[in-house]
Amino acid sequence: MREDSTIIVMGEDVGRYGGAYGVTKGMIEEFGEKRILDTPISEEGIVGSAVGSAMTGLRPVVELMYVDFVMLAMDQLANQAAKIRYMFGGQISVPMVMRAQGGTGRSGAAQHSQSLEAWMMHTPGLHLAMPATVTDAYVLLKHALKLSDPVVFLEHKMLYTLKGDLNPSTSPSWGQAAILRTGSDFTLVTYSRMVHRALEAAERLANLGIQAEVIDLRTLYPLDTETINSSV
Repeated sequence: MREDSTIIVMGEDVGRYGGAYGVTKGMIEEFGEKRILDTPISEEGIVGSAVGSAMTGLRPVVELMYVDFVMLAMDQLANQAAKIRYMFGGQISVPMVMRAQGGTGRSGAAQHSQSLEAWMMHTPGLHLAMPATVTDAYVLLKHALKLSDPVVFLEHKMLYTLKGDLNPSTSPSWGQAAILRTGSDFTLVTYSRMVHRALEAAERLANLGIQAEVIDLRTLYPLDTETINSSV
């Protein structure tokens, strides 16, 4: 945001409260209320406002508290944000990022623990990133903010308690899967929080003499099928 004055942040409690998981803590003090916008509790209104802002030259970053709530905004996300570039023949773009956290891990119950990435992945016009580590979250988000198309950026709950390298010179990994462990017996293809579980499983299997290769997809759209096919 220091480098690009067009970036704004929108969402419930992203300002004074600092976000549901503290991601935007301290940002309103640095960038002010015109760029860090607390919104009403209306996911459709939040995403719709972001779509309009993006169409008129801003780069909004929307935070939804839980990915479950994206269902309240799917008309704006799937019918507007994802389609506008194609409806207008590429003359208008929607450079926005919608952040949300999803999946299980903190006893969020039925309406706060869903994994809806398959829905996002199969919505033409949307990019989808699901980082497993702090470093990947940092690098992928920086890249997402440079794209001209809408990006859905889903974070797992454990990510907020991890630590990692935030080196600005780290190479972009958009659309590139990472082979985190090599193995010749079979391949575990995964993403987000399950990357950590897969690595744990691979370590246990290694103790039994079974060598598993672990691939972290990092982005589900674009999907790095070349790395997957080369492994299997």
